[in-house]
Amino acid sequence: MYALKTLAKQYLRFIITAFGIALCLMLMLFLLAIYYGVSDASVRYVRENDTDIWVLQRHAANLLRGTSLLTSKHGSILKEVEGVKSIAPILFFTATVNVPGNTASMHLVGYDPGTGKGGPPEIVEGDSLQSNDQIILDYAFAAKYKLEVGDKLPIRDDTLTVAGLSSGTNLFVIQFAFITLAEARRLLGISSILSCYQVMIMPGYELRSVAEKIRYASSDFAVFDRATFLSNNIHEAETGVMPLLYVVALIGAIVLTALLSLILSVYVLEQQKDYAIMKALGAPAGFISRIVIQQSLILAGSGMVIAILMFDPMLNAVKRFSPTISAESSVHQVIIVASGLLVISLLSPILPLVRQRRIYPLEVFR
Repeated sequence: MYALKTLAKQYLRFIITAFGIALCLMLMLFLLAIYYGVSDASVRYVRENDTDIWVLQRHAANLLRGTSLLTSKHGSILKEVEGVKSIAPILFFTATVNVPGNTASMHLVGYDPGTGKGGPPEIVEGDSLQSNDQIILDYAFAAKYKLEVGDKLPIRDDTLTVAGLSSGTNLFVIQFAFITLAEARRLLGISSILSCYQVMIMPGYELRSVAEKIRYASSDFAVFDRATFLSNNIHEAETGVMPLLYVVALIGAIVLTALLSLILSVYVLEQQKDYAIMKALGAPAGFISRIVIQQSLILAGSGMVIAILMFDPMLNAVKRFSPTISAESSVHQVIIVASGLLVISLLSPILPLVRQRRIYPLEVFR
């Protein structure tokens, strides 16, 4: 293939170009991995908590960037609503803790271990809470600060023992940690304060009907079924840092297009006399254009292969360096990037093709 031969003549340039393309593709793959990782981890707590209805303070609609304050009296009101089977109070607040050689912030979740509602989605190491002097940390948080099950963690005037490590509780910029509701209230110093209630309804009752009754029970309530509340939190996750990831990915795509277009233009200039000879000999229409497009596809394909081979080792290295980075890669993401690369490799030859069309057959006699 003539296109491959012309690229192979300058093999060092070919290798450098392929690696440059691979780096751009690895950036896109990494951003996609961050996007899917954060999107899933940010809402996994809500997704995997088995409850029918979430009750928050009026005007609050999510856990990620909303503030909700209720009291124990609101729980008494909920218990009286027809169709309510059980309620589970939960308290959220952010706390600064002392970690080895530093301080760190975590999003504490106080829940009742007796009901099990509001606890971590999954415990990957250790056990669930058994007493008020225990805490369950996010696995990434523990890895970052080299904490293990059984370690002591000072929080304000208390020292809690790490009982377990959880997954699905990494919010990228901060992580969940779980303590008993009694301990959470004690740390805050307010015995009746709560953030929200999880409500289970009785069999035979319609969820929408019970939700309406809860709304009418108190004007302080914002009431959401499980699907709606999950959707609210997904929306907040996607409107947080996610737009920034799209912008960086777009910049990477533009840089890649410019890089590929520049390299192809150089090849057209270098092969100018050869192309003039081809035209003088009566090369079929589109023959030279196909050569340039083939060069683009070969360079792009080589970069994609290198990116695929290097991406997983790079991602694992990043996770070891910064365990709190929540990134998940998949074949689906590779397909998305490969599809985008195909479009880029077809757009990049536009300027080089314009240049080669200006090559006249008579130039061979210069």
